[in-house]
Amino acid sequence: MAELATIFGLSGPRLSFGEKAFFRDANPWGFILFARNIETPDQVRALSASLRDCVGRDAHIFIDQEGGRVRRLRPPHWDDYPSALELARVFDFDRRKGLRACYLHHRLMAYDLRRLGISADCAPVLDLPIAGADPIISDRAFGRNPADIIAMAHAAMAGLVSGGVAPVIKHIPGHGRATVDSHKALPRIDARKMQLKTTDFVPFIALNDAPMAMTAHAVFSDWDAKNPVTTSKTALPQIIRDDIGFDGLLMSDDLDMRALHTGAMDGKLTALTRKSLAAGCDIALQCSGKLPAMVKVAKGAKKLRGKAAERAFIADNCAVREKALNVKAARAEYDDLLATGQLS
Repeated sequence: MAELATIFGLSGPRLSFGEKAFFRDANPWGFILFARNIETPDQVRALSASLRDCVGRDAHIFIDQEGGRVRRLRPPHWDDYPSALELARVFDFDRRKGLRACYLHHRLMAYDLRRLGISADCAPVLDLPIAGADPIISDRAFGRNPADIIAMAHAAMAGLVSGGVAPVIKHIPGHGRATVDSHKALPRIDARKMQLKTTDFVPFIALNDAPMAMTAHAVFSDWDAKNPVTTSKTALPQIIRDDIGFDGLLMSDDLDMRALHTGAMDGKLTALTRKSLAAGCDIALQCSGKLPAMVKVAKGAKKLRGKAAERAFIADNCAVREKALNVKAARAEYDDLLATGQLS
């Protein structure tokens, strides 16, 4: 049976009876975990197994594990990981050491995720922070130079894939210029096409062969002055598929974010789901874990077919094997490399 073109969150550390029944009926393509779903390693492993049991297959389970501010796995059960900016400091001091640190950062995180049954990480961030922008990206980015971001993002993806974890580049086509946080309001980016193509879009163009990407909820006014790229039949295909050349699996950012709940669109999750898929997203992401909201998204979604199903198949199989890792030695090397950045 074809999967529903959705990724759903869930309410807590264990599945409720209602969630089990809904997931069995809806058959979403994947799931995503947040801090509210995480207690201990054994609990997360059991939860991952329960989710896959609901749909009867080895579905992707996603998480946002970047390091720094955005990390769902934290001490005392998991190692601490710094932000992308800390990795960039090592890179600035010594390019070779910086790339190695970035690789090990993501390789070690992938090791943690695989032990829990988590198979996909919403990382790396390819956004290019611009002076004066909202700080939502800031230290989550690998610096302010597109060439540096590209080099470090390649290392990050290599680390995740070597660890058997599928990467998701974000937030395509770029959130670094936004002056408001899309969790709170809808950003509007009025920079002209040529400027964006030679700055913000550059990292995404360089990594347009990534298996998966997540959209930025932002209006790019030179393409569509009214609609965010996630729901724009004009901006999404022109920017993401044509200008950037990305042909991997494209998922929306969270449909519950306030950026999409403004004006006439307010609260209409079913309509937002239809609009995002009609615009060209392959998968609708809904993260709240609230069952009534998931039902609304399911009503607006469709089964994975055609090109979207082909992209999903590739994403399912892009990181199925984990290479051997001496964890103790890798962690010691990683810690030494981070110390390099602290000296710079």
